[in-house]
Amino acid sequence: MRIDIITIFPGMFEGPFSESIIKRAVQKGLVEIHLHNLRDYATDKHRKVDDYAFSGGAGMVMMIEPIDRCISKLKLERLYDEVIYLSPDGVILNQSLSNQLSLKGNLILLCGHYKGVDERVREHLITMEISIGDYVLSGGELAAAVLTDSLVRLIPGVLNDETSALSDSFQNGLVSPPAYTRPRIYKNWEVPDVLLSGDDKIIEEWKHQKAIERTAKRRPDMLDN
Repeated sequence: MRIDIITIFPGMFEGPFSESIIKRAVQKGLVEIHLHNLRDYATDKHRKVDDYAFSGGAGMVMMIEPIDRCISKLKLERLYDEVIYLSPDGVILNQSLSNQLSLKGNLILLCGHYKGVDERVREHLITMEISIGDYVLSGGELAAAVLTDSLVRLIPGVLNDETSALSDSFQNGLVSPPAYTRPRIYKNWEVPDVLLSGDDKIIEEWKHQKAIERTAKRRPDMLDN
């Protein structure tokens, strides 16, 4: 998989992309992540990428020309499955969508800022819009990092145990059941005996029941759906 991220703050990705799962995936050659500074595609000496809205009002709008120049250059080099704009009013990111996108080959992620992008970008250059929740961030960089992490961890070979992602919350329509590790007893708090029984069938039944109970308590909307 190759992910090209268009941003005016490429430095924001140094932390999340230089640690943990994403770093491992890049080192293994399982994913390529390329950051593109949108200001490099500006047409003036001040590297301007935003301007006042024609409608007036507070806030600036990201200009179409630098965005189009960047996306067009990338498209000349390879085919892309999706050009994604991280937007508060996009489709809400969920596990099903992450599963689908993790199977793609090449993706472009566009990080918005200010009052968003010129609407013509959304009309003519974007193929999908994604939101990570019903709230507003200062820009799309953090959302792009979240989306990238959710995709990369699903790529075969990224996780040490490839079956781990299959048992994550939301993969089967439920949140994950409780998990325990050593010591067996701590401050008189004990691990449930069933998990120490060695009977795989009974353990799986217990986990499934606990997942249903936890989902009903914490995310009843998932059972409604």
